[in-house]
Amino acid sequence: MVQFSRRQFMKVTGSTLAGSSLAVMGFSPATALAEVRQYKLVGSTVTRQTCTYCSVGCGILMYSLGDGGKNAKLSIMHVEGDPDHPVNRGTLCPKGASLLDIVKSPNRLLYPEYRAPGSNEWKRLSWDEALTRITKLIKEDRDANFLEKTDDGLTVNRWTTTGMLAASAASNEAGYITYKVARSWGLLAFDNQARV
Repeated sequence: MVQFSRRQFMKVTGSTLAGSSLAVMGFSPATALAEVRQYKLVGSTVTRQTCTYCSVGCGILMYSLGDGGKNAKLSIMHVEGDPDHPVNRGTLCPKGASLLDIVKSPNRLLYPEYRAPGSNEWKRLSWDEALTRITKLIKEDRDANFLEKTDDGLTVNRWTTTGMLAASAASNEAGYITYKVARSWGLLAFDNQARV
């Protein structure tokens, strides 16, 4: 049982009486709170995307603020499930729902980095440098290890020293094209992250 002093009792009953008197005279807070509030995403730009976490490939909507002006930079301020997406129909798991934290994380890697053999330092590369390096190494390995025919003359056109793991967040169409490209190079070791 709560014990009130006489002073506390007078404060509680006095404020209750004053509040109810104001409500009777028409000063109801419900009327003030009933005004139309602006939706928090008004004026934002919506971008449809696929969640990057797992092989389910849920659709997400990313909302960003910024009018696209010369000195304005778009900033993502809200992420939610895409209700029109056939996979998740607007729902997200806890990891997908926390994508905004990943986007805003100070530890997020934004640029390609390279660590030379024997080095303990990571060197930042531009995207052009990274893609050029990757394609150069792929070409060198394929040229050195591509097997056109077996010893008995059977044409095989295979490349067994490199493999490819495709992204799970891609659509079926993108997966099909990736598969065709990998097989056209002669790759035998090919899998999709959706199965891993």
